[in-house]
Amino acid sequence: MSKSLLRAISQNQQDTSEAQQRDLPTGERPHADEEMTRVLKTAPLRMASDPSSGVITFWRHDPLHDVVKPMVDHVIMAFPSEPVRFERRDGKAFVNGMTRPGTLTVIPAGSSSRWDIYQPLSVLQLYLPQATLERVAREAGEGGPGDLVERTAHPDPVTARLLLSAADALEGSAALDTLFRHQLTELLATRLLAAHAGAPATFRPVMGGLSPKVLARAIQRLRSDSDTDISLAALAADAGLSRFHFCRAFKESTGLSPHAWLRQHRLEQAMNMLRDTNVSVVSVAAALGYSSQTAFAAAFRKLTGETPSDWRRRVR
Repeated sequence: MSKSLLRAISQNQQDTSEAQQRDLPTGERPHADEEMTRVLKTAPLRMASDPSSGVITFWRHDPLHDVVKPMVDHVIMAFPSEPVRFERRDGKAFVNGMTRPGTLTVIPAGSSSRWDIYQPLSVLQLYLPQATLERVAREAGEGGPGDLVERTAHPDPVTARLLLSAADALEGSAALDTLFRHQLTELLATRLLAAHAGAPATFRPVMGGLSPKVLARAIQRLRSDSDTDISLAALAADAGLSRFHFCRAFKESTGLSPHAWLRQHRLEQAMNMLRDTNVSVVSVAAALGYSSQTAFAAAFRKLTGETPSDWRRRVR
């Protein structure tokens, strides 16, 4: 039997297998974190999960040669570093290219394809439930969202930069990190609907901010030192708005996103404690909800350029 005929038979078997996988009922499809762990044969270096919005993971994996099965979630990928050669086959479609910073790969829910990646690769991935996409579209007044379009290393520096920001912005503070993830997922879902859907959505600009009373209530909630729920969902519900409109109205009123406002507030609290009291840096970190002194010091230095100890010595 000729080599060309063998290749044709092998390709036909692969196409048939992928078609069968795509026909799997939604309830039988794996979640993206489960399928990616199987395919990449490792665990993510970092992972942040929230059932109400999605999952963000950061991977460093070896070369791979495998079929990604249809998943129940949409998978969005951005690449932080070195270009890596890859091939992607989906039925008769074939892409041969390089992963690069500023590009985006979109695997819509239910899609199946074979991947051949020839070098180790670093990648940020968002696993976005269809329910989240539908909620964001509905809250923005767009009705049902259009289907996401499959993309492979597609140039989109705006969306790629948004996703890559997750690698640096998780600061070790549960409240800040949760609020950041919710906000980032809202932005990414909005961007995907506008730029990567078969029927792109058009989002109208927000006119006006929050009323003084509603803004004061939101700030009071953000300032709370107790176990008050300061998730984006809670803030929006308290304001009587969708998450989509609350984020935009809050920024219109304050000039900052809810996450940026809270981060600035926590920095001011830290500075006051470091300047006006003799409590240790580790006690300041604990009082502000950081998981460790190291996490607090890294977040403080990112905003000020100094460690907490160096800043305290300079201002006293």
